[in-house]
Amino acid sequence: MKALLLIDLQNDLLPGGAIAVPQGEAVLALANQLQQAFKLVVATQEWHPPNHKSFAANHLDRKPGEVVILKKQRQMLWPTHCIQNTRGAALAPALNLSRVNKVFRKGTDPEIDTLSGFSEQDCRQTTTLSGFLKAKRVTQVFLMGLATEEAVKFTALDAVALDFETFVIEDACRARDPDAGADALSEMEESGVKIIHSRDLLATPPLRR
Repeated sequence: MKALLLIDLQNDLLPGGAIAVPQGEAVLALANQLQQAFKLVVATQEWHPPNHKSFAANHLDRKPGEVVILKKQRQMLWPTHCIQNTRGAALAPALNLSRVNKVFRKGTDPEIDTLSGFSEQDCRQTTTLSGFLKAKRVTQVFLMGLATEEAVKFTALDAVALDFETFVIEDACRARDPDAGADALSEMEESGVKIIHSRDLLATPPLRR
């Protein structure tokens, strides 16, 4: 069984959002097309409480981009974003949700940042995504979304570690920084992730069990 993972296609990561990824909106049409090639589609969604400690605003005299230590981990501070029950946290209006089987929310613990769809940054807490996929007998996961060097990379690396055959659809992702995005793709590939193009999927009939 194969599954498509739509990574963080939320308003705050799109133009005009709090942490917008350049050209992030360009992947939405592909997200809708690619869903047609899969029987199982899931999405991840950052869902932060207002007091999340990865936000610079929650630290005295700190600015976005500065680094602090949270629970013995280095943490880069972000602008406030993807706050629960706000427009910024909502999945993009242009994203077709009719084929999305389930949405997995992450970053709900105010003490720990979350980039991966599978686990918290300290790797001690996990989401329910892995259990859901394994219950569906998924063996291959295909990732697309935002941003290449952030949530896409860390979700892909965790997927490989969890023994999923993992593919990243390169042209269906966008990076916050092009150089960092290229480095992330190389790191993923070295870790066993297969880097593919959307045409590899759209040129074939719908994927079956």
